[in-house]
Amino acid sequence: MNLPHFLLVLLSASLLTGCFETRKNTDQLCEQEPALNCAVMNTSDGQCRIPRTNLIWHRYDMLSAPTEANAVQDYYLLKEYRKCLELASQIQPIEQADLKARRFDALMFTINEQERVTQSLSTTTSPDTLYFLWSETGDHSARRRFLAMEGSPQLDTPQLQYALATYYISRDKTKTYQLLNRSLMLSEGVSSVNNDVIQALASVTQSLEQPEQSYLWAMVATKFDIPIASENELRLMFNLSDNTYKRLQKQADIVTKAIKNGDYTPSLAM
Repeated sequence: MNLPHFLLVLLSASLLTGCFETRKNTDQLCEQEPALNCAVMNTSDGQCRIPRTNLIWHRYDMLSAPTEANAVQDYYLLKEYRKCLELASQIQPIEQADLKARRFDALMFTINEQERVTQSLSTTTSPDTLYFLWSETGDHSARRRFLAMEGSPQLDTPQLQYALATYYISRDKTKTYQLLNRSLMLSEGVSSVNNDVIQALASVTQSLEQPEQSYLWAMVATKFDIPIASENELRLMFNLSDNTYKRLQKQADIVTKAIKNGDYTPSLAM
């Protein structure tokens, strides 16, 4: 159904007003908080406005909450801004001769800031931060310290059990399967389910030559709207009987319900 023309005009005006208000509020914030050092972020540039604004406001929040978790988020926001700047730096400005130089300076700022953030976190003892340093920057020391915590209550969370599974995926498929199941057991319902865990279970069980288990997890994946092969492709891949497919589809419904309710146990998938 098409909106009347005057409603489209009002909607467009509202969106533009929102953009101007965001810009105005960010400019005011930068003036009021010199510690944010907004000038080096090239705030007058129309390119990369959204990732830059997100970074500035997050850094404002960090002034009162300089936690490790916020530092990690700062790294990812810098990464997004850097990605945009790398594209923008390839654009040749027509009217402003110094704009390209300012974009380059902003790009170097993000690179240096990412290095500063990772360096500031290098002495951490938090398993979440150690996993970030290992997975995002390839820090071998962080990986070693993270793996040393295996078996401790510190790693007994859905996210960190999955993190351990990513380490063992190429080393021990059976252990990977156990860790992925543990991750689902610790999940507290649909809002905390990591779809990558379900997808990995379908893959690992196939590697373990467990076709029924693999098909089961593929069916569970469809319940979470995870892209997988078509039904025909799956049937060609597994070559099970029609009765087995029907049984596994019913079992997938039970497993899915348990995961969404936060009461999954591995026995449901056996």
